[in-house]
Order: sequence, then structure tokens, then C-alpha cells
Amino acid sequence: MTVTAYSLAVLLDLFCLFLGYRFLFQPGPAAAGYGVPADPRGDAGAYLSVKGSRDGAFGVLGLALLAFAGARAEAWFMVCVALVPLADTLTVLRHGGAKAVAFGIHFATAIVVLVGAGLLFAV
Repeated sequence: MTVTAYSLAVLLDLFCLFLGYRFLFQPGPAAAGYGVPADPRGDAGAYLSVKGSRDGAFGVLGLALLAFAGARAEAWFMVCVALVPLADTLTVLRHGGAKAVAFGIHFATAIVVLVGAGLLFAV
């Protein structure tokens, strides 16, 4: 179970880094994948950069916690970070995005993050 818990945590942290990269360097496709398309050349460009910076920072912080503070600290971080995809679910729904994206991507991500946190608490 330890290998699974740590592997899932690292994978989720790396995924946050990937999302950050994508929103910073491919903001149009990233916004469309998020579920609420936005034009990065317009006013939305700044917000897409903020999302990219936020997601990337979450990935770096998660990896640092796992490496230097241990599984319990990473688990608590993941519990807190699970609020982000839950909020993203509501954002997609409030702004006319597809329910399949809201629940199939964002809500499902929150569940996977919470499962990962539970596994880390168990090791």
C-alpha cells in the first residue's frame, strides 16, 4: 500500500505541474479542456496565466512536502487541495460547461485526490 500511496501522490503532483505548464504555454486548448473555453488573447489571458501558476505551484509544493515533510503532511495538503477541483466543478457548471466535464473531470479529480490522501494517511 505504501508504494501505491506514494506513487499516486507523485502522479497527482506531476499532473498539477503538467496542468500549470499547459495553462501557461497552451492556454486556449487548456481552457477548452477545463470546460469553459476562453480566448487567451483577450481579457481572459491573465486569468489563464493565474490558473497555470496556481496549478504549477501546487505540484511543486506537493512534491516538496512529500520529499521533505512526509506522507502525513502531503495527505493534509491533498485534503485541502481537493477543494480546488470541487470549486472547478461548480465553476464549469455555473458558466455553462458540460456536466460530463464538470463531474467526469473535476469532481472525479477531487475524489481521486481524496483517495490519495486517505492512502497516505494509512501508511
